[in-house]
Amino acid sequence: METPQERGSTGASKDPLIEPPPNPKGGKTLIVDGRDLHAYPCPSAALNDAGEDDQVFVRPGVYEDKVFVADKPVRLVGAGRDHVQIYSRRGGPLYLQRVPSGMIAGITFRYVGSDQHSAINILDSVCTITQCRAMEGILSGVVIYGAEARPALIDNEVCANRESGIFVFAGAQPRVAQNVCYGNHHFGVAVRDPGSHPECVRNVCHSNMLSGMLLFHHAEALLLDNICRDNQHWGLVMTPDSHPTPSSEELVAANVLLPNPRGSLVVTEQPLADIGR
Repeated sequence: METPQERGSTGASKDPLIEPPPNPKGGKTLIVDGRDLHAYPCPSAALNDAGEDDQVFVRPGVYEDKVFVADKPVRLVGAGRDHVQIYSRRGGPLYLQRVPSGMIAGITFRYVGSDQHSAINILDSVCTITQCRAMEGILSGVVIYGAEARPALIDNEVCANRESGIFVFAGAQPRVAQNVCYGNHHFGVAVRDPGSHPECVRNVCHSNMLSGMLLFHHAEALLLDNICRDNQHWGLVMTPDSHPTPSSEELVAANVLLPNPRGSLVVTEQPLADIGR
């Protein structure tokens, strides 16, 4: 019998969350509901009023909004990614900059514009994003960058983005675990640059238009128990200057990298040749 990971399911509940969860910091809970005149009309309005110990709970609905959080903690909880959607035409719907702590859960972030933006943008931030969905970015669905970037992406769906699903670069060191990255135009997960070193554990990358995962330009990564299957090229692509753990000789045993039409693993100097780069 297939496990949820093998099926590509992250196990998030299909039923909406009716009541907000307890606030572990003991602060207020601000309610967002576009149909309730006594609630906040959109998440950004509630976050603007939220104190460092407060949380924002988003009831089911579709919200046109741009959530920008900088230099303060965040706790933003939606009723479920199948029930709450935040979309933006002008820039990515979620941008975190130097966020020191917090959690974002239960929301779909969708970019519907035509400029070069991602669905989720994380710069030098330390927080947890879980049971969310990032989709339709013109760039990658989730971009994580900066030497101080230490977020945890756990149990999310990242799909239908014009480049890769999750892109880690510029020295970021996130934990990327139990995510499902599928239907992206490039790779499921891509890692670039010296100092970039994500922990990639138990992710499923399937049905992407290039390969499941990519390490290039001196990137490092811990790769354990990932499944990269049914992508259009390989399971994993690396350049000779990348530094995976375990070593390249052991990666095939430490991860499931088949079936893919071109095979499990390739080391190449030109990992982006198929897209003209």
